[in-house]
Amino acid sequence: MRTLGLIGGMSWESTALYYRHLNELARQHMGGLHSAKLLLSSFDFAEVAEHQYRGDWDGARALMTEAAQRLPAGGADVLVICTNTMHLMADAVERASGLPVLHIADSTAAAVKRAESHSPLLLATRFTMEQPFFRERLQERHGIEAVVPHIAAGYEPE
Repeated sequence: MRTLGLIGGMSWESTALYYRHLNELARQHMGGLHSAKLLLSSFDFAEVAEHQYRGDWDGARALMTEAAQRLPAGGADVLVICTNTMHLMADAVERASGLPVLHIADSTAAAVKRAESHSPLLLATRFTMEQPFFRERLQERHGIEAVVPHIAAGYEPE
């Protein structure tokens, strides 16, 4: 079984959902008392949010890459970013760690295809809806065009 390195704490509530879901999946697939092998690097979200709201994406990226570099030393084989918005740094996290990141847009694409949908509505944090990283990955890698409410209504953020 591979060890997943979780980059969490953005927010702790979403990290708890990832932790629970990953352990439930491990038990479903392996049965018995099995659980997922996980390492967690967790942020104080206030520090990350400060960078986000100031638009300091370089500062946020530095935090993420530092966390990404620590997890392989603990034995992580693959990384998971436990929040949508910080997937903006997924490529930098992969480069810094040397490990693949299980990208949420790829998981989303698989679910969209299972549902036989072609243009799902993307409802997420303001950052995830305004920044193109999530929509572009869906489009470029999976041929899925996500609809964002404010863009569909003709509103462009300032």
